[in-house]
Amino acid sequence: MKIAPVVEVKARFSAYLEWCQDGPVIVTKNGRPVAVLISILEDDELERLVLAYTPRFRRLLDAAEQRIQQTGGVKHEEFWKSFNMAE
Repeated sequence: MKIAPVVEVKARFSAYLEWCQDGPVIVTKNGRPVAVLISILEDDELERLVLAYTPRFRRLLDAAEQRIQQTGGVKHEEFWKSFNMAE
């Protein structure tokens, strides 16, 4: 893992894009981490990454998890029964 100031990353961005294939590159500003460069090898990785860091989607997942913990969720058999009845 590399750590580099934003000024250096801006000046040598192409090189840092190559380096992030070996591991994350932490970008700092005034000595504090502000961003991470990571490589994306497959399209589905990008989709998962974007969804994981989208606040609205994260809130939806958190709310769903809370409902499941409160209610116990839907049993597997019940789910498939309701699915088959919808046909």
